[in-house]
Amino acid sequence: MARKTAREYGPPTVTVKGRDVRLRTIGFVLLAGAAIWFIAANTKSVTIRLWIPTVTLPLWSVLTVTLLVGVALGLLVAHRRARR
Repeated sequence: MARKTAREYGPPTVTVKGRDVRLRTIGFVLLAGAAIWFIAANTKSVTIRLWIPTVTLPLWSVLTVTLLVGVALGLLVAHRRARR
């Protein structure tokens, strides 16, 4: 009788080169790659108004800061939910 190699319950996985990889990890890698590509493709300068001052920055730097703030907020929310 053959043994079951996959867990009966747990996160969905895909076998890649003999290793089980979670679908969540694959999704994260794809989204991170798309975000990096999008940031690298947008290099023109933009003018941004921050309440009072107006600054001119390359768009890639604005997108990078926005991405990092989004990641930080996501981690904060996930950490708070895990504590409950």
